[in-house]
Amino acid sequence: GNHDYCSRDYRVFSSDDLIHWRDHEIGFSTHNSVWGEPWDGSTLFAPDCIHHRGQYHLLFCTAGNGEGVAHSDTPAGPFTAPTPVDGAHGDAIDPAALVDDDGQVYYYWGQFHARGARLERGLSRIDRSTTVPSLLNEADHGFHEGASIRKRNGIYYLVYADISRGRPTCLGYATAERPLGPYTKRGIIIDNTGCDPETWNNHGSIAEFNGEWYAFYHRSSQGTRYNRRLCIEPIRFNADGTIDEVEMTTSGVTGPIDPLTPLGAARACRLAGTVRAMPLDPAIEGDGTEVLATISDGDAACYRYLDFSASPGTFTARAGSGTYGGRIELRLDEPDGELIGTCDIRATGGWSRFHDFSCETRPSGGVRALWLVFRAHPDGDRHGRLFDLRSFRFG
Repeated sequence: GNHDYCSRDYRVFSSDDLIHWRDHEIGFSTHNSVWGEPWDGSTLFAPDCIHHRGQYHLLFCTAGNGEGVAHSDTPAGPFTAPTPVDGAHGDAIDPAALVDDDGQVYYYWGQFHARGARLERGLSRIDRSTTVPSLLNEADHGFHEGASIRKRNGIYYLVYADISRGRPTCLGYATAERPLGPYTKRGIIIDNTGCDPETWNNHGSIAEFNGEWYAFYHRSSQGTRYNRRLCIEPIRFNADGTIDEVEMTTSGVTGPIDPLTPLGAARACRLAGTVRAMPLDPAIEGDGTEVLATISDGDAACYRYLDFSASPGTFTARAGSGTYGGRIELRLDEPDGELIGTCDIRATGGWSRFHDFSCETRPSGGVRALWLVFRAHPDGDRHGRLFDLRSFRFG
């Protein structure tokens, strides 16, 4: 429900498998804090964190171009004793840091131009003599903001919000043989275009976990660029160190989805038209429950990927409609792909009164993308809201 970016709190989550997550709650906050100027009450933008010399160090920034560092004995925090990063504080946003193999720490920050420098031993001052004022820029490399730095097999990877496709919806990346460059743009890792009608930007990183590499990124949600959801996709490196562009999926790290298990409709990885994920009133379904809402004739939602090896014979949608209802066309691979069924949705007497509606499906087989294409009834209102979709399953 916010109408501006970010908050005054950083929350920390951890996972043993990238599927089940533990909320460690607030690790650092400027809300009602005791830090004093310049941090009290400041909005926090994109941070980074490193482990160095036995401690965890949170590199953070504020909406006023503040750049600071705070410290903790654990990665969950609480992070305390924040101090400005001299030489970067007051200049730009979105810090990132890398501890190199020799123990030297490098610092990256900036919007529209990515800056880089070595950090001095205390981590609260850059070595100005090492500053590179434009490792990447928006005109030549699509660099918008949100730098993140990794090193793999001797190659430095600078990942960032990339605006080269018109909006900063991509995670782009550039590589170098040295931490402060020169950097060469290599391509796009993922593009979140189509995740929501109001998608604007994409912040994230790449990270190795249990020997596999993943892209961590966000999608806009709930019809606003100020609401975002965290997503993860596996990525693959080629022999030359490049990364193949990957697509947004619903399955993420879990692999193909079992279609016999109920799937929340809001987990669509692509949306077309006016449809969007929206929260239900907590008094109706509980806090955090979402549905696909504002569905109009011709809208569509995509779910990648479902394993149809068992060739289920029915489809059941849980939907609610105030007036007209509509139809759901079940199509494979593309919005105009193979039609395997059509489910009729009738009025339920209210948008929050969800009923089950079923139809037969034709055999498909294999791992496929499922597109739900929403249509008005021939005798219904083609210009109004059709129904809200809570979940669906095959059987």
